[in-house]
Amino acid sequence: MKYKFPPELDFIRAGRLPQKVSTTPMDGKVCVITGTTSGVGYQAAIRLAKAGAKIVTIVRSKDKAEKLCAELRSLSAYEPDYYIADFSNLSELRKATEAILLNYPHIDVLVNNAGVHMTTRQLTVDGYETAFAVNHLASFLVTSLLLKRMVESAPSRIIQVNSEGHRFNGLKIDDLNWDNRKYGGYGGYGASKTAQLMTVWELNDLLYGKGVTINAMHPGAVKSNIGTNNGILYNMFSKYLIQPTLKSPEISGDAIYYLASSPEMEGISGKFYNLTNEEIPAPHALNRELGKQIFQRSKELVHLDKSDVYEI
Repeated sequence: MKYKFPPELDFIRAGRLPQKVSTTPMDGKVCVITGTTSGVGYQAAIRLAKAGAKIVTIVRSKDKAEKLCAELRSLSAYEPDYYIADFSNLSELRKATEAILLNYPHIDVLVNNAGVHMTTRQLTVDGYETAFAVNHLASFLVTSLLLKRMVESAPSRIIQVNSEGHRFNGLKIDDLNWDNRKYGGYGGYGASKTAQLMTVWELNDLLYGKGVTINAMHPGAVKSNIGTNNGILYNMFSKYLIQPTLKSPEISGDAIYYLASSPEMEGISGKFYNLTNEEIPAPHALNRELGKQIFQRSKELVHLDKSDVYEI
């Protein structure tokens, strides 16, 4: 008799499945990707460029962006482009995203990949807990500002690079900044990824029938630079104990390419994937009542207004 995992352990089942692949060309498709100078985002940019896509990226470092673009030029006939913003600074991120809107009348794919893991509670220049700001609010703002353009460009696809880390939870609507609790890195990360997942379900409802799909995915247990901002002790721990157990982020790039290009994903929306295989998220991330509250609060925190033309 084949064992059936309970919903809480569905990630074990999904993680054991063979990965799906795509060979669909992306010639000239405009793909906006955040956080592409290393790890998962870098591999996604490389893989999509190899398929012929035009890569438009938002990154923090100009030098690293120039280096990446030089590499991308050898892979795709379409000139890559980049915009500079610190993902913990919502004003910078808004300016970069608005510049993309000015320069790109058509967007086919949006991949929100930029992320951070914090071991201590720190606040951004906007006064928000850093993991929540970078992992959730930043992707929420970029998506919100590009949403109308992606509807105009339909069919188009949005991919939120989420994490099995959403299972750590930590999300409290009345204490998003951890003012009244002891901060923990896993809880802070889990809160940010839970909020991101919850808004995927709300955005999926908003986009129903408009030709734009939105899905979230766990990029696999792969090597990346996430968490390297946490000091020498964490970096030593990661280098010698964590990183050796992880896989190459190339599998993540392949998975994002599949989700972005495969005909099998046409019209599929509002799902969570473990790489390329659908998975049941943690029960707390499926709380639609709380999700609607997080959705509304997120709009307030990133200062969306009618001029953003968010409500389609």
